[in-house]
Amino acid sequence: MKLQGWIIYNGSLPGTKFLDFAEWIQAAAARKYSQTTIYKNNELLSFLSTDLLKLLKEDMNSLPDYVVFADKDIYLANQLESLGVRVFNRAEVIQNSDDKIASYQQLARQNLPIPKTIVAPKVFTNVQVDTDSVNLAIDQLGFPMIIKEAFGSFGEQVYLIHTKEELVTCVQALQGKAFMFQEFVSSSYGKDIRLHVVGDQVVAGMKRQAANDFRANVSSGATMEAYDPTDEERKLAISAAKALGADFAGVDLLFGPNNRPIICEINSNAHIRNMYDCTGINVADFIIDYILDTINKN
Repeated sequence: MKLQGWIIYNGSLPGTKFLDFAEWIQAAAARKYSQTTIYKNNELLSFLSTDLLKLLKEDMNSLPDYVVFADKDIYLANQLESLGVRVFNRAEVIQNSDDKIASYQQLARQNLPIPKTIVAPKVFTNVQVDTDSVNLAIDQLGFPMIIKEAFGSFGEQVYLIHTKEELVTCVQALQGKAFMFQEFVSSSYGKDIRLHVVGDQVVAGMKRQAANDFRANVSSGATMEAYDPTDEERKLAISAAKALGADFAGVDLLFGPNNRPIICEINSNAHIRNMYDCTGINVADFIIDYILDTINKN
């Protein structure tokens, strides 16, 4: 029996990279004779009532055997799981990956290496900056330090801070948002590793290097090259993905002192085209193999 799948991406975002990811997954599924349908999240509305829970989709005859959820619409992912559909990655995984503070808390519970981090207290807008928190962060982390918003992509919500004045200004600007103070790992300035984990293995890796930025995001101009990780880096990336319960993930590692790896972040919906362009490895094939094997075992 051929398995039927859905691939869901966000229909409101500009550009084509999210649809591109969905199409790569669809092509990989077709190579394994699994038929898939691509949906925008706004084509599948969740309906809730006292005695009914369903999706509003007129031409939908049945639910799929699996869903590849290439989005952060947690409510829709939860709705699918409530209807008995196996979602890759699960809603809880996507939620914890999207929230970097939650990610670091999960990793810290497993005693995995992360930068020293202080979670900023929740405040509402138009209040005076909490100088006690600012001073404590300075005492614990020193300068330069990183300010990182809990929610963000492509390195755009990460700030390198050099002085107390810069820190106060940044904290003031982030009122009402969840963020953290974080140790700056100077040994990894402008460079990091992206390892793609699927199941229990690292299937591809690349090193990213920026010329004039402390961040190493390719979307911001960093270069990339194929990278063969050490055993320690492989083990850490797999442990990081498992700490969040991810079926697959892009795990970003920093070069710590003495080249010991430190976890930077985990991406449950990491794009795969750059990895293919860099390494020639199509991560989508590994993802689909893992999904079909998982469904067939259950």
